[in-house]
Parts: sequence; structure tokens; C-alpha cells
Amino acid sequence: MATGTVRYWAAAKDAAGIAEEPFEAETLAELMTKITPGREELARVLKRSSFLVNGDPVGRRAHETIVLVEGATVEVLPPFAGG
Repeated sequence: MATGTVRYWAAAKDAAGIAEEPFEAETLAELMTKITPGREELARVLKRSSFLVNGDPVGRRAHETIVLVEGATVEVLPPFAGG
């Protein structure tokens, strides 16, 4: 089981109520399951978000296939508005 840091940006930060937090999980899917209980707004934002794991975009890959390594940084990037 890896430990690391989740960083929230923009609407994800607002929904989480914090900028970052530590995690313990084996995959990105497990991490999402662990950080959403009791945080319905965060769960809603995560469904629309993109993710970077150690700077690499997850893209459309299944979250169950994204293995987290010790010391990983997961960045949660909600859709950004603007122009």
C-alpha cells in the first residue's frame, strides 16, 4: 500500500475544503473511494475531473489500472472555465 499526497485545485479544492491531504491506497480507484465518503460535493467534482499522477496525465485509462507508488502525488484538476 503506497502513501502519498493528493492535491486539489480550483473547484476540487473548494469541495474538499483543503488544498492537499495525505493518502494510503494501491490504485487511483481505491484512492477515489477513500477520499469521498461524507464528501458528496467532492465526489461530484471528481467525476468531471482530470488527474495527474506524478505529473503524468491519467487520461481515459481506467482508474483501477493506475497503480500508485510510494510517495506519489495525485493532482485533481477539475474542468476550468475561461477564455
